[in-house]
Amino acid sequence: MHFVCRLFLVAAALLSTPLLLHADSFSKIEDRIRNLRSLSDTQRPTATVQLAAEIRALPPSQDKLKLADALAGLVTEGDQGQETIQRVADTLRQSLAETPVAEKKGEIPPQYMKLAELVRYQGVTEQLNDPLYAKAQQDLADNDARIAKADFTLKDLKGRKWTLSELRGKIVMVNFWATWCGPCKVEMPYLDWLSTRFESQGLVVLSITSEDVFKVGQYTSSWKYHPAILIDQGGKVFEQFHIQGIPRTFVYDRDGKLIAIAIDQRTGKQFLTLLSKTDLHP
Repeated sequence: MHFVCRLFLVAAALLSTPLLLHADSFSKIEDRIRNLRSLSDTQRPTATVQLAAEIRALPPSQDKLKLADALAGLVTEGDQGQETIQRVADTLRQSLAETPVAEKKGEIPPQYMKLAELVRYQGVTEQLNDPLYAKAQQDLADNDARIAKADFTLKDLKGRKWTLSELRGKIVMVNFWATWCGPCKVEMPYLDWLSTRFESQGLVVLSITSEDVFKVGQYTSSWKYHPAILIDQGGKVFEQFHIQGIPRTFVYDRDGKLIAIAIDQRTGKQFLTLLSKTDLHP
C-alpha cells in the first residue's frame, strides 16, 4: 500500500513539474516586461526582442497570450525600430493563432485590435486566418473614416474656443493626453518644440485631455507649454476619435484631410516623419 502511495506521489510530482516550470517562466518574463520602461533607449529594443523570442518558445496557453499582449502594448512607445515591432507582432500573431479569444457581447477582443493596429499604423506584415482579426481590421478602417470627418469645438485653459474645421489652411496635430500618462509626458517636449518651430509655417498643435481644468492647469503651471491645451469635459471628443489608449496623435493637412495617425508615444524624429507628409519644411 505504501509502495503504491509513493508511486502515486512520484507520478504527481513529475506531472506537476512542467506546470511549475511554466509558472516560473511566466512570472520571470512578466517581471521583465514590467521593467522595460526603466531601460535606456538603447537597451530596450534588444530586451524586447529577447522577450519576444522567449514568449514564442513557451507552450500555447492563455498565459502566453497575456505576455504577448503586454509586450505588444509597450513596443510602440518611442522608436524601438521596425524589426523590434515586427518580432513582437509575430509573437502576438502566433499566440492568437494557438489560443484564439472568443468574442463577448459583440466586442472584438483587444488582442485582435492590437495586432490590427500594429499592421495598420506601424507597417508590420502579418496574416492571421481568423474572422475576429478580419473584423478588427475593418473596425479600424471604419473608425479612421469617421475620424477623417470629425469636428469639435473645445475651450483651452484661457477660455478660448478652438474648432477643428475652422483651422483649414493650417497643418493640425490633434494629440490626446493626460497628466497621469507617463508616455504622454515624455513626448510633450517634442510637441512643444514642433509647435514653436513650425508655427510660422502654419502648424497648430492641439493637446486634448478629459481631466479637470484645475488639475491640468496646476500641472502645466510649473513649465511653459506652447500648444493649446483643450479640455474635453465628459470625454465626448475622446469618444468621437475612438481613443482607447493614450497618447494618440492625428495629423490633418491644410485641406482638413486626415493624413497620419500615431498610436503611442513618439520621438521628435518620429513626429517629423509624420509631418513629412505635409508641406512643412525644416
